[in-house]
Amino acid sequence: MAKILIVDDDPQLRQSFEKLLLQEEHTVQTAATAETGLNVVGESPPDLVIMDVRLPGMNGLEGSRAMRKLEPKLPIIIMTAYGTTETAIQATKEGAFDYVLKPFHIPDILVVIKNALEAGRIMRSRVEMDGTSDTSSPDAIIGRSKPMQEIYKAIGRVASTDATVLIRGESGTGKELVARAIYQHSKRADRPFLVINCVAIPETLLESELFGYEKGAFTGAVSRRVGKIQQANGGTIFLDEIGDMPLSIQAKILRLLQEKSIERLGGREPIPVDVRIIAATNRDLEAAIAQGRFREDLYFRLKVVTIWLPPLRERSEDIEPLADYFLARLSADMKMDNPGMTSEAKSVLRSYSWSGNVRELANTLQKALIFNRGVPLGAEDLSKAIHGGPEIKSVDKDSITETIRQWFKQRIASSHDENLFDSLIDDTASIVISEALNLTGGNRSRAAKLLGLSRPTLQAKIEKNRLKIETSVSSSP
Repeated sequence: MAKILIVDDDPQLRQSFEKLLLQEEHTVQTAATAETGLNVVGESPPDLVIMDVRLPGMNGLEGSRAMRKLEPKLPIIIMTAYGTTETAIQATKEGAFDYVLKPFHIPDILVVIKNALEAGRIMRSRVEMDGTSDTSSPDAIIGRSKPMQEIYKAIGRVASTDATVLIRGESGTGKELVARAIYQHSKRADRPFLVINCVAIPETLLESELFGYEKGAFTGAVSRRVGKIQQANGGTIFLDEIGDMPLSIQAKILRLLQEKSIERLGGREPIPVDVRIIAATNRDLEAAIAQGRFREDLYFRLKVVTIWLPPLRERSEDIEPLADYFLARLSADMKMDNPGMTSEAKSVLRSYSWSGNVRELANTLQKALIFNRGVPLGAEDLSKAIHGGPEIKSVDKDSITETIRQWFKQRIASSHDENLFDSLIDDTASIVISEALNLTGGNRSRAAKLLGLSRPTLQAKIEKNRLKIETSVSSSP
């Protein structure tokens, strides 16, 4: 998990934060002054800093500036009371990742922390492009085929410019990796790189997320908010899935590209910004233009440079090195020995069409590893993973749901447990964890991966529910 530094002169708040973040399995350091926090950053940079504005001696704004001089890609979240919001906004303009108003809700701050850690990881984690599969990097563009050689050349040519780039290709071809590679080799590499997924954010929130808003712009806008575009001033914004962006927001992106300025929601004054735009889509933009769903003028502004990513089926010679890379990386993540593959298994991979491209290949190998018995993956293992894993009999979902509903109904009606909700959740979790352990032969690391949990979290739930692991089944250490 991540290493997080809390800088605040309130010992109670530091203690509360430490308890909260330890529950989230992060490592926590604390400091009462910005000067002490600065020393921590200089000696052993954390993954994230959360710092108050009002501090004895150097204030949070000054501390943020000093920390970013030491670590330009260090995400910093500023905490502020309502009376110092403008100071926090100034810190955000100067490169702080975000700010939160005191008092804050725990679910809200956890979301901000998660986003900041991911942004920091993306900025710091280099995308390797040597075209081989022997790299230990968690992010690498693999392949030596002719189409991939052209991709490497294009990245090299465009990275040093400020040209807008449009990356096109099917889902799962690695468009974000290419965008990050361009950023890391650009002259803006020490400035922010922020990712906005135009599909993941609801349309009603996307505009305020991108451009920010003024106090009173809408119900709930209790203070001015800096948008991601202004927050990335001097850096790079990656607009993923831009083909799905609403027309009203397309017009504002066009203005940004034309005039180098934005307006916040509820604002009237143009705000100058200097950001580079890299966009990506798997949509047929030409068809979208013909149907009136995408602006033609924005299309021409975006495609100053267009990079097309080939589908995996058009570079089949890269499938084997990609598979070797993912097996090594995934095995390390799952804390297991790399079992390798038989030649027959490699033939299965080469003969499949991979409609989901590189992402589907990675997911298939992960699934095969979860059910692996410690021997090289064979043709049957890969075929099962590709076509849905171990055979499971088809069930009527509605019937199963009704059975579960009736079980809950009976428990609720007959129980006198004051903590019934927690008991039901624990019982359900116990069943889910037990089945995951059964599927993985008792291997806790693989069961955790299957459930989307960290291994310590799974272990804590096993202990809480007093689950017994069969001693005849080999589990990971």
